[in-house]
Amino acid sequence: MISAQSSIVIARPIDDVFQFISVDFFSNYPKWSPEVIELEQLSDGPVGEGTLGRQVRKDQGRRTESTFRVTRFEPNRCFCCEGTAQTPFRVIYDFASLEQTTRISFTFELLKIDFFMRPFEKLIEAAIRGGTNSTVHNLKGLLEEKTT
Repeated sequence: MISAQSSIVIARPIDDVFQFISVDFFSNYPKWSPEVIELEQLSDGPVGEGTLGRQVRKDQGRRTESTFRVTRFEPNRCFCCEGTAQTPFRVIYDFASLEQTTRISFTFELLKIDFFMRPFEKLIEAAIRGGTNSTVHNLKGLLEEKTT
């Protein structure tokens, strides 16, 4: 498994941050993850534990498609999605209220690495670390921009 985590403080109340990231996930995710070129909710109803989704990403020129399930949906605490079937990943957004600001911690875990990719493990880890850092900074920019 390869894992990376980044955290940042966002100058917005926790309710706003959780709403933007979790409740409105399918409309907002491509805004902070520009690699997402297609995103759709596959199950009916509001986003919550068990919600299914599908995404198509283009990372460094490589197109990938995956389905995922929301595995944790704890208002103002945690939002987690895991890849299904052939896509062994987990993303975790942890939220902490700090007065009128919010600390967001984002973790990306690649749960399994194919044997032929093992020689590139350090490069993959560096890319994932850069991606988590980018994610929290993009979220901060988007959410703080909404206040102006």
